[in-house]
Amino acid sequence: MTLTLFALGVYTAATGSGLACQAQWPLCSDQLIPALTINPDFIEWFHRVWAMVTGFLIIGVAAWTWAGDFDRRTRLAATLAVVVLPVQITVGAVTVTIGGLVPGGYTVSTHAAHLIVALVIFTLLGLATLWGGSRPGPRLLRIGLGVALAGLLAGVAFSRAVPLVTYSPGAQAAFYVATLSAHLGLLAVAVSATEGANGTAVDAARVRALAVGSMAFLVVTLLLGRDLVLYTGTWQTVNLLAIAGAVALAAAAAWSVRTAEPNAAGRATLGGD
Repeated sequence: MTLTLFALGVYTAATGSGLACQAQWPLCSDQLIPALTINPDFIEWFHRVWAMVTGFLIIGVAAWTWAGDFDRRTRLAATLAVVVLPVQITVGAVTVTIGGLVPGGYTVSTHAAHLIVALVIFTLLGLATLWGGSRPGPRLLRIGLGVALAGLLAGVAFSRAVPLVTYSPGAQAAFYVATLSAHLGLLAVAVSATEGANGTAVDAARVRALAVGSMAFLVVTLLLGRDLVLYTGTWQTVNLLAIAGAVALAAAAAWSVRTAEPNAAGRATLGGD
């Protein structure tokens, strides 16, 4: 739900639909439900509805962690997502509804804040899911690496830094779906890279550091994927370097896992016992 909301938000902004609905809420251009055709009013309205449903689901997830048998860190991650949620709602309101009444409403800084806060919520929900699931192990580690590498390669295809396709609204949404999937995969790697039965802390720490470093480069590409700067040749070079850094570090993490010495049971030394 959150990943889809991210893509919808990017598509809405890229099509210029964010300022539709005549800055009204909960109405949209004096209608409760606009015409159900692909037009700016409908795109913005659908984005709002999806965001509302997702917000309630985030609250429900946090409540579920407290009602169920989950550990402290899972509850903390889910609860922090709820705590940050009002900030995201407020920034969104300033951006698309009352931006004309608030100085700096529909500006680069507001867009950047909207993206960063959304990424924080997405990461917290990812942590809650990973920590609240079954015990991390070699399988999750390898799945995470696979998702990360696949997402990174798909992200390269849709990135504005690599002119393979036109950076249209659809391509922008696809870029964020791919890159955020890679972000989630790297998060799984960072969580599941632990010492095996005969493993060493140095091996696990190296894989975690590589995953976190790749995620840091991804944040740069996510920010440059929006119109937050005048996208000159210099910024395109920065974007290319960030993408290359993310791919290189993720590949290095995968190589470290692949070449890890097997333990006595014949399994890799990373990813739990």
